[in-house]
Amino acid sequence: MKRARNEAVNKLTVVLGAQWGDEGKGKVVDLLATEADIICRCQGGNNAGHTVVVDGKEYDFHLLPSGIINSKAISFIGNGVVIHLPGLFEEGDKNEKKGLKGWEKRLIISDRAHIVFDFHQAVDGLQEVQRQAQEGKNIGTTKKGIGPAYSSKASRTGMRVCDLLADFKEFSTRFKNLAQQYQSMFPTLEIDVDAQLKKLKEYAERIRPMVRDGVYFMYEAIHGPPKKILVEGANAALLDIDFGTYPFVTSSNCTVGGVCTGLGVPPVNVGEVYGVVKAYTTRVGIGAFPTEQLNAVGELLQTRGHEVGVTTGRKRRCGWLDLVILRYAHMINGFTAFALTKLDILDVLDEIKVGVAYKLNGKKIPYFPANMEILQKVEVEYETLPGWKSDTTAARKWDDLPPKAQNYIRFVENQVGVPIKWVGVGKSRESMIQMF
Repeated sequence: MKRARNEAVNKLTVVLGAQWGDEGKGKVVDLLATEADIICRCQGGNNAGHTVVVDGKEYDFHLLPSGIINSKAISFIGNGVVIHLPGLFEEGDKNEKKGLKGWEKRLIISDRAHIVFDFHQAVDGLQEVQRQAQEGKNIGTTKKGIGPAYSSKASRTGMRVCDLLADFKEFSTRFKNLAQQYQSMFPTLEIDVDAQLKKLKEYAERIRPMVRDGVYFMYEAIHGPPKKILVEGANAALLDIDFGTYPFVTSSNCTVGGVCTGLGVPPVNVGEVYGVVKAYTTRVGIGAFPTEQLNAVGELLQTRGHEVGVTTGRKRRCGWLDLVILRYAHMINGFTAFALTKLDILDVLDEIKVGVAYKLNGKKIPYFPANMEILQKVEVEYETLPGWKSDTTAARKWDDLPPKAQNYIRFVENQVGVPIKWVGVGKSRESMIQMF
């Protein structure tokens, strides 16, 4: 008997960043995670940073899915994630002190996930120093070893969780070879191989109970009894290794394709794809940013929006909302709805500009330029909307929003062709207005 294609399966609900990260994905995931049975991470590592506020307590997550707060759900770290074990346990223990109980019993880790070693982190730092010296600029990585770990994975010298839990002698040999390889490339790199292996052996025993075959785990979850499965994207569309503003990008696919490859699920099982969009645009580190405002507006957005990176503590660059970027992200991800966050930050502005098109040599271009030098040169065409000049932070439903704020929201929907399902007007769970 052939399996019927249309049988009832549990579809994945996916939350992805639609700009350059820091859109407030954690907030949207947190909202959906209260209902979810399984919450998954599919790419990236502890270079992500999601802050979630529950009962007045602020939790910071980098590697753990932020749905780990939900004590009734399972959190899953997929094969596409790169895992720094000391970072994982440090994060768990730190949040445990704030009141996160029993997280180790709720966490499942794919045996195919690659491991980030301490020397990957050291190399990340050395490479940034090298870039700075050679090109006068670096990428602005988080120095968490994510890029080097994905490089090891691509060059087939990486090691996975399943290797750590199998024959430790074999693992040690491969670990030593990899360490040696890096030391020959970076003569100043110091690695205490024996001390690292001793620690890794301890971590192996601590994660052993959490590790499963991820493909089988996801298959069972999709085809078993009804379950709500949520996928939490890290980073964002314009940081995607393929579609982002290369080379100022992250080292994984943070668009919808990364969900399939990072969890081992077919595209037919992907259901809703929610794009998270900030009501203005921010970017960390260097790289082209067409709507950036290097003026009082940019400064106002930065201070009012507390735009400082969770993972890096860097000030974020700020500018107007850019719809060219959103249309591009939508072409790649096929968003079924948007969550528009931090609308309240715009409360004090007299007028609000929105980038609606790019011009190159005075001609409109229908695409988002791949080349950085060209992107630096584009001229943004703006549409100016009137500000609402009133406090929206107390709004809890659509009708509570001032007409001019409603107008702004509708403008974005109509221009991009994606309905806005949530509007965020503050930090707490309650300040996410659901529209439909």
